[in-house]
Amino acid sequence: MRSAQPLVQAKHNGKLARQITRPPILLKSSMRSKAKREKTIEILIVPNPSQLPNQKNVGITIEPEVIKDILSQAYKTVLITVINTEDDLQSLIERRPDLVFSGVKYFIFGDREIWLNDCLDKHNIRYIGSSCQALYKEHDKSIAKTIVKNAGLATADFFISSPGEHPTLASVPLAFPLFIKPVKGGDSIGVDARSIANDIDAMNAKITEIHQLQKTTALLETFLSGKEYSVGIFEDNTTGELIAMPIEIVVNENENGQRILDFTTKKNDEETVCKVTNRKIHRQLSDLAKATFTALGGKSFGRIDIKMNGNNTPHFIEANLMPGLKKGYFYRACSLNLGLSYAQMIMKIAHNRMSP
Repeated sequence: MRSAQPLVQAKHNGKLARQITRPPILLKSSMRSKAKREKTIEILIVPNPSQLPNQKNVGITIEPEVIKDILSQAYKTVLITVINTEDDLQSLIERRPDLVFSGVKYFIFGDREIWLNDCLDKHNIRYIGSSCQALYKEHDKSIAKTIVKNAGLATADFFISSPGEHPTLASVPLAFPLFIKPVKGGDSIGVDARSIANDIDAMNAKITEIHQLQKTTALLETFLSGKEYSVGIFEDNTTGELIAMPIEIVVNENENGQRILDFTTKKNDEETVCKVTNRKIHRQLSDLAKATFTALGGKSFGRIDIKMNGNNTPHFIEANLMPGLKKGYFYRACSLNLGLSYAQMIMKIAHNRMSP
């Protein structure tokens, strides 16, 4: 049975070798332990890391060498493990590291699909992030909204639709305007100025577009006209306490005079992220985000997106239980609310899931 090799043992394979030339990222002295902990962390990745944005089985794209530099300052053994085969995965299980640090959702070995966190749960191995069951709930936005609504939490009324399913005004269960997006997928893919529909023709045109381009059904919900927020969540593994970190996301008006956090805005980094200073709004956002995270079965860390209605009441939009670990919304939430550096954020994610 062949074991996966740490990346450091394969320095001569071109691109991977060049990645290790960057200077190490140092923690502040307050975050460094006087002695490294006798723990083993394996940073698990799949082949071809340069192609990660195109791999559907990867939920979080990470820079393994950067994360290794950070964690190695506090933990004695930190390895980067590439999983090529099912044997590699089995070898990881047999090594039983104290923590698996990975953004991989699942592997496809032949005609078999194996979800990483489900496999690790079966063998009682700790990992960052939420269980497969929670990720399933989050993955389909209509399922997540149904769970949140059944928990008594605020979310806009909604329905799902495919081309031809709601051909007449009488068949549409909600009043216009409606906000329309793919029922699955992230990064606001499929969201643009046409996502707000004021009539049935515009609605069905957008439903058809989503079906053709994103290959999925559309989720339609009552349009919320207020401000947009995202709330980072940290879970303390020992106490179960949740820390909420709200941020406001401000976008410019589009060609229709509307403010939509669409795909182009995110891709070009055109939005502005601000700290939430109003205590009442901060508390409302925090309470809703923590309750939502709990209702969905979230663990470790995550991000909950929230938007206000016209009466300034916060409503759940969607959840991301595998938020990006680069310089996106989760990092900015950590920085603005807790004053964490990038290295401190990575260390906190690992520490919160590490066994005593």
